[in-house]
Amino acid sequence: MASRYNCILLDIEGTTSSVSFVYDVMFPFVLRELDKYLECAWNSPELAPVLDQIAQDAGSETFLAWTSDLSVESARRERVAAEIRRLMANDIKATGLKQLQGMIWKDGFERGELVAEVYQDVPVALDAWTTAGLRVYIYSSGSIAAQKLFFGHSEVGNLLNYFSGHFDTTTGPKKEVLSYVTIASAIGEASEKILFISDITAELDAAREAGMATRLSIRPGNKPVEEGHGHEPIASFAQVSLG
Repeated sequence: MASRYNCILLDIEGTTSSVSFVYDVMFPFVLRELDKYLECAWNSPELAPVLDQIAQDAGSETFLAWTSDLSVESARRERVAAEIRRLMANDIKATGLKQLQGMIWKDGFERGELVAEVYQDVPVALDAWTTAGLRVYIYSSGSIAAQKLFFGHSEVGNLLNYFSGHFDTTTGPKKEVLSYVTIASAIGEASEKILFISDITAELDAAREAGMATRLSIRPGNKPVEEGHGHEPIASFAQVSLG
């Protein structure tokens, strides 16, 4: 039987991996390594555009403008670290924050200190979907670089070959309809042929308004959802019917 969908778009946290792994392992790793990483990477060319993005997220045009009142390098680093901690404490999904998190996680994954946890049904489903000819994409608030690190260093091995592409907040906020319209256009697929799976109903609402099919991921530790959302719930990717 031919599939109703040509593409599957996946969230990460609460969908392919547990919320607890992200909040209890990955985020604390960033906070622990933040000061040391900034000191070591401060003058690297890779960090400069990220600092500008953090400043833009904070309302300034550039990092230099944001720190123009500070003449000491250590004070500028402290401002960045304080802003990162503020954003994380308030769970603000700012683009600059996500980029810096990805750079810090890169060190952890490459050292083997971080190994991504995924639900047991995830690799099985990824294999089945791609074998059936479907294209699978990721759309997460985590940066594309962080997504690739995550799935490239999972406890079941490198899963990157299963994905046809990745999207993050540079495409647009996950709760806005235009973001999903943009994704459909970018992958060259009609919205109704894309199935989006997430644990956040506001994201699913936006995707559905853009014309996508949706499934609500119900995993252990996910936040309770309100009734009447209208999205079919699944507790495992094995429950996704393609026919």
